[in-house]
Amino acid sequence: MTDTTTPITMRAFWEAEGVEDWRVLSDGACAFFRAESFAASAEFVRAIAEATDDAGHPPDVDIRSGGVTVRLITVSADHYGMSERDVDLARKISEVARGRGVSADPSAVQSLLVIPGAPVTADVMPFWRAVLGYEPRPDSPDEDLIDPLDRGPAFWFEAMNEPRRDGGGAIHVAIWVPYEQAEARVAAGLAAGGRLVRDDFAPAWWTLTDSAGNEADIATTMNRD
Repeated sequence: MTDTTTPITMRAFWEAEGVEDWRVLSDGACAFFRAESFAASAEFVRAIAEATDDAGHPPDVDIRSGGVTVRLITVSADHYGMSERDVDLARKISEVARGRGVSADPSAVQSLLVIPGAPVTADVMPFWRAVLGYEPRPDSPDEDLIDPLDRGPAFWFEAMNEPRRDGGGAIHVAIWVPYEQAEARVAAGLAAGGRLVRDDFAPAWWTLTDSAGNEADIATTMNRD
């Protein structure tokens, strides 16, 4: 019997059958299901709970009046990503949605990652852990901090090859979107006054800057495993 908690790659998830409603972002597989009201959203979540109660792996759910965002991820001491059971749950939740006439909208899915840069990241991580009340991510404690309440965006700490002239660091954000949305998001940023800094790593990410020099990555999980 296959161990459903066995880690799989992001590519293996999105190549699986029956997960067309879902998109893999930096913090798991996500789907957004539209609803006509908050009550309808709540009823859909109740149906999800009933269908997945015996899975021993509840999804993360955000309920709004316009719909429901569901996230699936497997977390252990040495893994923070997708597993076979996430594929099974994605199929089951999509089946519940179809049975209730609830449609998925992959274009509404995105996540945010905050990236502090510093010449020596170990010097600044304790500060951010203290002020945020965050904890080290189990599989990458020297690089990532996550919200123990699972509400705020993750923080990934990047070593800077070229510190600012004053020797300090800098912060930029990564906006993770479904791959098919990325180029349109880049174009929108440029049309709104942004400037393309680099696209060497596209389609994994494009780096843009605003007129003041603040940077944003438009990121996808393409070309990543």
